[in-house]
Amino acid sequence: MFTVSRAEQAVTVVLGAVAALSPIWVAHSNRALWTLVVLGVLIALAGLSQMADRAAAWTGRALGVLGVLMFISPWVMNFHAYNNASWVAWIVGALTVVVALAEMPEVAGRFGAAAH
Repeated sequence: MFTVSRAEQAVTVVLGAVAALSPIWVAHSNRALWTLVVLGVLIALAGLSQMADRAAAWTGRALGVLGVLMFISPWVMNFHAYNNASWVAWIVGALTVVVALAEMPEVAGRFGAAAH
């Protein structure tokens, strides 16, 4: 059955894939390329890991950390001058943090969903 948590995990995989593949269609520097690809792949792998093992709470927390790293990467890796690559990093990072927060049992329990 396709539940809300499965949908959130699928969104995580899609977000990671979009970030990893975005250098194909956005202008980027070498740093932006590797940052988007590496963090995008790690986000997608965390989403796949959540799909495979629903009881692993560490993947949700790791996903939150990866989302924050993605969000701050344009400044840390100094590619904020590449507007499109920066926007991809900011949007994917923010949405990843939102999905990670929604996956946490403490938050999911507040909305009536079963804690996993």
